[in-house]
Amino acid sequence: MAARVTTPFGARTTAAEVVAGVDLTGRRAIVTGASSGIGAETARALAAAGAEVTLAVRDVAAGENVAAGITDATGDVRAAPLDLADRASIAAFTAAWDGPLHILVNNAGVMAAPETRTPEGWELQFAVNHLGHFALTTGLHGALAQAGGARVVVVSSVGHVNGEVLFDDVNFEHRPYDPWAAYSQSKTANILFAVEAARRWAADGIAVNALNPGRIAATNLARHIGEPANAPASFEPGQSTGVSVKNIAQGAATSVLLAASPLVEGVTGRYFEDCQEAEPHRPGVRRGVADHALDPSKAARLWRLSLDLIAAAERGSDQS
Repeated sequence: MAARVTTPFGARTTAAEVVAGVDLTGRRAIVTGASSGIGAETARALAAAGAEVTLAVRDVAAGENVAAGITDATGDVRAAPLDLADRASIAAFTAAWDGPLHILVNNAGVMAAPETRTPEGWELQFAVNHLGHFALTTGLHGALAQAGGARVVVVSSVGHVNGEVLFDDVNFEHRPYDPWAAYSQSKTANILFAVEAARRWAADGIAVNALNPGRIAATNLARHIGEPANAPASFEPGQSTGVSVKNIAQGAATSVLLAASPLVEGVTGRYFEDCQEAEPHRPGVRRGVADHALDPSKAARLWRLSLDLIAAAERGSDQS
């Protein structure tokens, strides 16, 4: 088994500190959900290092405001429309991309949404957090392969330890909807996607890693679904040895590490927190990575399921 990856950085390191001295001139990056919070901070750090950054956002006006603020300081930044709950929006975004893509940060997400379904009947959190990013990333595979040494960064959560992918009922069609079970499923799916994409795309030189950013104050994770449901006690870091609580600058650091740092060159298929590869999860400790999220057979099964769900939706669209 490969040695656990460690770095000189930690829970209090900021994104700017991670990227200090890194030159991303000539690199092109996409950050989803970058109109606020750690997505905007991730984009800011990548642009400060010289990358050309596209903010892939639902609210283009908000994205343009962020892009203008970053560009005024440094870097080449623009906003482009992307709604991860809308297959047509994803298809339009990937079709419009031209040329190589060196960095893709799958940062956008929703948390503990009330029961909501997309037009395909998909549960919203699974649709946005996993399926939307799955379609985006696979749609951009050619651009990533063209770049040579591209990196895909998938923002997951410590919430993954609370639940596996419910393969027999991912859309809660046959069981009562539970917003936190749905959230945990989607965050486990994020890590499983990284595991399988890393395996499939190794020959293309594409590194794919997932991460827990920490518990971040003052973000808009629930901005378009209202207030999230109250978390169970097991989600609260105060109830046990817990995930690190951070500000936005610190919360973006692990994403930026995986997107840009030479310290993780060649590392793929792993899960990080606090700028280190995570230790295995232990019961009663709210950090680390659960075995079920790194299981290669489950990762392969999720990939097949994702392809099947998207293909079935496309067939349905063709017949309507």
